[in-house]
Amino acid sequence: MFLSVLRVLAAIVIAFGVGKLVTLIKLPAILGWLIAGMALGPFALKLVDAPILDAVWYESAIHILECAVGLLIGTELVWKKIKKTGKQTVITTFTQSIGTFLLVTLVFDIIFFFTDVPLYLGFIFGGIALATAPAPAISIVREFKTAGPVTDTLLPMAALDDMIGVVVFFTVVSVVSSRLSAAAVPVYAVVLSVVLPLVIGVLFGLLAGLLFKSAKKRAGLMLVLISTLLLSAGAGFAADYLLMPAPMLNYMLIGMAFSAVFSNMVSEEKLHEITAGFSPVLAFSMIAVILNLGMPLDFRLILGAGVFTAVYILARAAGKYLGAFAGAAMTRSPKTVRNFLGLTLLPHSGVSLVFTGIAASMLAVPAPECAALIQGTIAAAAIINEIIAVIVAKKAFQWAGELNKKTT
Repeated sequence: MFLSVLRVLAAIVIAFGVGKLVTLIKLPAILGWLIAGMALGPFALKLVDAPILDAVWYESAIHILECAVGLLIGTELVWKKIKKTGKQTVITTFTQSIGTFLLVTLVFDIIFFFTDVPLYLGFIFGGIALATAPAPAISIVREFKTAGPVTDTLLPMAALDDMIGVVVFFTVVSVVSSRLSAAAVPVYAVVLSVVLPLVIGVLFGLLAGLLFKSAKKRAGLMLVLISTLLLSAGAGFAADYLLMPAPMLNYMLIGMAFSAVFSNMVSEEKLHEITAGFSPVLAFSMIAVILNLGMPLDFRLILGAGVFTAVYILARAAGKYLGAFAGAAMTRSPKTVRNFLGLTLLPHSGVSLVFTGIAASMLAVPAPECAALIQGTIAAAAIINEIIAVIVAKKAFQWAGELNKKTT
């Protein structure tokens, strides 16, 4: 295990260096981290091989770091900041999520109707497509110090989008699996997968907020933050293995809820001191989490990408953009939000691969050919889309005039 840990740490150091090189050509560092993940993972140089990725200690460490990354979103969810745009955020999140689900489902069902592929597969593609991976977008927010209407809408949307994505996907999987006489995902599991991360985050966020009131120096604040963050992740592990039919909790959502609660319990000055002290840990966590997104991606699949992959990428992008545009227009959001928010929602890989694995497992016995079709299409799309999406998201913030606007 010691050598495995050293190999993971070496991969993180290499990814950091590749990220720095990528920034020299004016591209986001996250693109370098993703490329490093693909190059160092089990499908290329194997510095971090499949046994490491499947090890319990590694998965647990990544979940803890995902909780930490959630703080970047949660600490922005201060009620004073979001109360003016709460309605707009909720409506726009719903339109871009459900709009993507409906558009991708419709497009694939039309294609499958003429190609004799089961139509239920279109609903699974739609369920996978609606989810957004928040880590890449918030990495750009952090790296380029973005601030403005697009950023203010995107950050709270990341939490809501995850919840809608989980509910829709597991509902689709449950219905399809019951129709195929396979073991359906229990209804209680769908509910708990959304509720439990929020409950855990809120409870430990309250504990952290109370302890922060008595902590004065930065060292004390960091001790409270890290200890309560670890406790919240530990509670997530316990809930995942004791209450769920399979590990399926969103740990970034735990971190979002955790930090959103204590951020509304402390003064603005203390919150700034907390986030400043935690910044090095957050930077390390971002690299590790993004690196982990890239490692399961087999770059060779790009060569085998077919029509379905292209259709998936284009239909999902159209759903995200048009859905976000419609929601922003309905709520009379600023012009920059209408025009550019959808472009920041294209990153997808981490969530898509998790959902793909669940769907493929469900279809492996009753419909193995459908399982193979999903895996091949989404895996290839994840690689191509992620590279394009990161570049487009950065350009969207630039076109919105929000780069390098945050002063603190």
